[in-house]
Amino acid sequence: MVSAVLDTNVLVSGLLSASGNPAKIIDALREGRFVLLYNDTIMAEYRDVLYRKRLGLNVKDVDDLLEEISKIGFAVLPEKSSVTIPDEDDRIFYDTAKSTDAYLVTGNLKHFPNDPTIVSASDFAQLI
Repeated sequence: MVSAVLDTNVLVSGLLSASGNPAKIIDALREGRFVLLYNDTIMAEYRDVLYRKRLGLNVKDVDDLLEEISKIGFAVLPEKSSVTIPDEDDRIFYDTAKSTDAYLVTGNLKHFPNDPTIVSASDFAQLI
């Protein structure tokens, strides 16, 4: 089965709009069509960003999604890479994906090295 690490922007987009590829990815996660990988640092970022009032996300929707992630996802401890990442806050997503041979799904491809396993939401939605 395909495994993936989801950048926070994919979750934000999926919760903001019920249509589109990020929402399809959240639906696929809930349907068990891929394995989501995360760790404590990623979950902390998910919480920090998804609960920001300026995003206007429904708190119950965020609560439900985070609870589902913690129940059906798999927590992993990545090894830190030495790859140059423009935003060090994004390193945890990259390292988690690379440590587990998983896809990294992001809306910000330019924030990561050019790599065939780092994909857009559109590409991942087609893959799964």
